[in-house]
Amino acid sequence: MKKKLLSGLLASVMAITFLAGCGANGGKADNSVIKIGAIGPLSGAASTYGISAKEGATLLETEINDAGGINGKQIKFIFEDDQAEPNSALQAFNKLVDDEKVCAILGPVTSGATLAVAPNSTSKSIPMITPTATEPTVTKVGGEYMFRGCFVDSFQGDVLAKYSSETLGKKTAAVLYNAGSDYSKGIADSFKAKFEAAGGQVGEFLTYNNEKETDFKAQLTKIKSLNPDVLILPDYYNVVALIAKQARGMGIQSQFLGGDGWESEDLVKIGGDAINGALYINHYYSADKDEAVKNFVESYKKTYNKEPDSFAALSYDTAKILVKSIEKAGSTDGAAIKDALSKMEMNSVTGNIKFNNERTAIKSAAIIKVDGENKILATKVNP
Repeated sequence: MKKKLLSGLLASVMAITFLAGCGANGGKADNSVIKIGAIGPLSGAASTYGISAKEGATLLETEINDAGGINGKQIKFIFEDDQAEPNSALQAFNKLVDDEKVCAILGPVTSGATLAVAPNSTSKSIPMITPTATEPTVTKVGGEYMFRGCFVDSFQGDVLAKYSSETLGKKTAAVLYNAGSDYSKGIADSFKAKFEAAGGQVGEFLTYNNEKETDFKAQLTKIKSLNPDVLILPDYYNVVALIAKQARGMGIQSQFLGGDGWESEDLVKIGGDAINGALYINHYYSADKDEAVKNFVESYKKTYNKEPDSFAALSYDTAKILVKSIEKAGSTDGAAIKDALSKMEMNSVTGNIKFNNERTAIKSAAIIKVDGENKILATKVNP
């Protein structure tokens, strides 16, 4: 009898909490829509990432709402542009929390912006999950309310080193990375450590200072004299494409390899033939025969008339696990969503998602080969 009474009381409390909406964060209740914030670069140099992330989340929003929403309510992602800038990300967070009264946030998309805003998730008790920020310390800096839906930079560096030494059988390497980017440096450092531990030699470990640099001839001259088997370029597509063109123009024949920052339809548009045959790590392969991948790609193409990149897929998956956590919590209370999120496990487009004790998703990686305008799955690597 007491157990039945207690269960009834708990159910009533959960129902009241859910009806309170995001009022727990200081706003008025909205009994028709669950508002979820989203932060990413919708303009600026990294806008291709933010736009893809927005499209992935919006596709999920439509699917959820067309199916009746969650717990009798529709969901709405409210997007703010951070231009991949830390200060803009902070402004976006404050607007979403203070003005829009969102109950959770998807994003930011880039590592620098995420690192800047991550601590606010815990200080404000707003669950936040980045779909794509791979810098290793993001969740540690952010605290217990900060989650990540993708693998980390160090994992990418380890995979590149293992693939270069074991699968490709390469013995010498050069690395050219952006010293001003935590993302780029993280991959570079882990590659060097792992490749050398496997018996390889990193003859040149060179840097440039920001994503606006366009002349890499001084560094590439040193690399050319080394003639390494592989050249690791752990940066974003727009910079990598320029480096690749200059390297091939100088006669460098090394195998190019890089991280998930290469993923963009603009990689080949900028790099042209110079990027052909290059290999990079990605979070999924759009031509995968897996049923979840096929359904997502078909739906995305029908909606946006283009191929979904990994940022779209990761955003779709991460948005889905966040929405499922809100549904499971039966509440828009931050603590309840956070607790539900930490226990979630879900099969998704980009693989099975399950969080480790650092609130980072444990997932496999795909290695993609650039073949003109096409992409070919070279292999999959498990954690």
